[in-house]
Amino acid sequence: MDSHDHLIIDTPEQTSLEFPLAGIGSRFLAMAADTAIQAAVGLLILIVFLILLPGFGLFGRAGAQWILALFVIAGFLLYSAYFAFFEIVWNGQTPGKRYAQLRVMKDDGRPISAYDAIARNLLRIVDSLPGFYGVGVLSVFFSKQSKRLGDFVAGTVVVHETALEGVRPFAETKIDEYLPAFDASSITLDELRLIETFIQRRDSLDPGLRGKMALQIADRIGEKLQVKVYGWPRTETFLEAVLKQCRERGQFRNS
Repeated sequence: MDSHDHLIIDTPEQTSLEFPLAGIGSRFLAMAADTAIQAAVGLLILIVFLILLPGFGLFGRAGAQWILALFVIAGFLLYSAYFAFFEIVWNGQTPGKRYAQLRVMKDDGRPISAYDAIARNLLRIVDSLPGFYGVGVLSVFFSKQSKRLGDFVAGTVVVHETALEGVRPFAETKIDEYLPAFDASSITLDELRLIETFIQRRDSLDPGLRGKMALQIADRIGEKLQVKVYGWPRTETFLEAVLKQCRERGQFRNS
């Protein structure tokens, strides 16, 4: 579900995750950066074609048709495939989105697939009508989740990758530091299942979603055990230690 400018996802682990949705302003900033890159690459392609044009002229009319076809194909790939390509290899980000700290993800928090990236960008031509992304801007403005048409088709949203509140940067995290002592005997069966489910699923989660879930579960468990853990990957290390202690004690082994 969503609340105004935030997307709230209720996970199977009984944890609610909140993502700030990207509005028109931030998406325009990302688009401006991507457009500048496309323009620079397009200019380079044009220069290359102008250099090669005399050589194609030796083949007469057929040569001119070939160079025109190649130019059109290159333009289409630069306009449409640019976004899909980067969103596939960069897990929902283009250079512009990375600059603006935005990311495309599925409505339920999962990473987008190649199919999702291609589907949402095939509609980019329609979103750009009648010019300056008129249809897309109207769609984002009136949509509760700030979606353009491509997002509706692919089931995706664009969110801000803001720093997690209360989490220190990775570079400041002393991963070789020992965890504080704790007693996990008060952990309930539901809490143990929550930790196990997260650890089993974490490798398939989007990095941002994984970090948020680890933080929220570690905060929940840490508050009960009176232990405070800051920063990834220490949140996951803590959860692994809690799970290990429960297993060694045989807690809920027959449940």
